[in-house]
Amino acid sequence: MLYAQKSPSEKRRLFRERLDTGRIMRFPGAFNPLSARLIERKGFEGVYISGAVLSADLGLPDIGLTTLTEVAGRAKQITRMTELPAIVDADTGFGEPMNVARTVQEMEDAGLVGLHIEDQVNPKRCGHLDGKQVVDEHTALQRVRAAVDARRDPNFLIMARTDVRAVDGLQAAVDRAKRLADAGADAIFPEAMASLEEFAAIRAAVDVPLLANMTEFGKSDLFTVQQLADIGMNIVIWPVSLLRLAMGASVRALDELQATGSLDAKLEEMQHRADLYELIDYEGYNRFDTSIFNFDVAR
Repeated sequence: MLYAQKSPSEKRRLFRERLDTGRIMRFPGAFNPLSARLIERKGFEGVYISGAVLSADLGLPDIGLTTLTEVAGRAKQITRMTELPAIVDADTGFGEPMNVARTVQEMEDAGLVGLHIEDQVNPKRCGHLDGKQVVDEHTALQRVRAAVDARRDPNFLIMARTDVRAVDGLQAAVDRAKRLADAGADAIFPEAMASLEEFAAIRAAVDVPLLANMTEFGKSDLFTVQQLADIGMNIVIWPVSLLRLAMGASVRALDELQATGSLDAKLEEMQHRADLYELIDYEGYNRFDTSIFNFDVAR
């Protein structure tokens, strides 16, 4: 009932233990708290909270318009609804090194197990769009060091994302990944890799865990979990997939409603009321207060 039973510190400890095994973990992107609970129900290892999704949820493009308080607030709503570990996209840290430090502590307070901070300039762009710009190495390392120094829970994961591949090529991305790991990053997120061989090149260069982004319609092919595991990746995310599927279904439903005036033809595609009530544990609330759930849901 209500929120997750595991404390944030317990989630972080268990997440670190699983990460240390080297087994790949699957983190689908949750677009709201309810979808995070569904990800847990379906047996995945974690939840990813995408900055692009949070921006889209507000009707905004992913160009750095969201604020720290907006992202931390939404991330807290999502992570507290699941027992799974959740990692959040913290863009460029929402400012200079002192802002990065505050970002880390706000995300700790929000219950996340970790975050990633990227090396783009402000205003940033979606990682799979052309025309990105990255900061110099000194600035990128400053962000990571500020994040590491600011954390209070040593199990809180500081992940460094680098977008250098799309700007200066693979070798520059390899070099940047090494420097970020040396600066204290617990994990590396090499964005917009063009092939498995490029992921493998980053794997060969650093000893820390690596994240692979399997976003649709981007620069990377959509590799399977097994393909990524075979080259030593540790976490794989599908950041916007559930939102894209939900919005695609919504478009088709609205078209049907416009065309026929009814959604009867779409009933089989909908989540049943009974399934929704089970997912939100309506009956659990009844055990707390029998005056709330006192009816049957016919299928």
